[in-house]
Amino acid sequence: MDVRSGLGWDNHRLAAGRALTLGGVTVPSEFGLEGHSDADVLAHAITDALLGAAALGDIGMHFPDSDARWKGCDSMVFLSHAVALVHERGYRIVNIDSTVILERPKLQEFRQAIREKLAAALGIELERVSVKFKTAEKVGPVGEGRSAEAQAVATIAKD
Repeated sequence: MDVRSGLGWDNHRLAAGRALTLGGVTVPSEFGLEGHSDADVLAHAITDALLGAAALGDIGMHFPDSDARWKGCDSMVFLSHAVALVHERGYRIVNIDSTVILERPKLQEFRQAIREKLAAALGIELERVSVKFKTAEKVGPVGEGRSAEAQAVATIAKD
């Protein structure tokens, strides 16, 4: 069996007047994340983790922010693209482990909806998708409420 892991990381500044989208789910908030696409930091980290596991580069190589086609794009499009590439190479997604780092709002009530949305996009069982939430304990740009980060590890396998 060929088993691979990939690491993904992303960060975006907080911005007033934008939707806060995490893992394809819109979370009620007075701010969102700034970016060329919808700035879904979690979807971006998972996309990069999948691309990394399959040695296919990173999200910027596939969806450059210099390309107007991706302006305001739903980041689940990026995730679906990465999933398709992984499958094209004969791999299946074993699991995803991810963490969102954000001071506020509190996200625990959205965990199930985010996991369900991601599991559907990834084509895997809900039990194979982990989403955790942390704060930065008031340290650095995340802790100061200026940005959000997400980290993800993807495991893929070819039998």
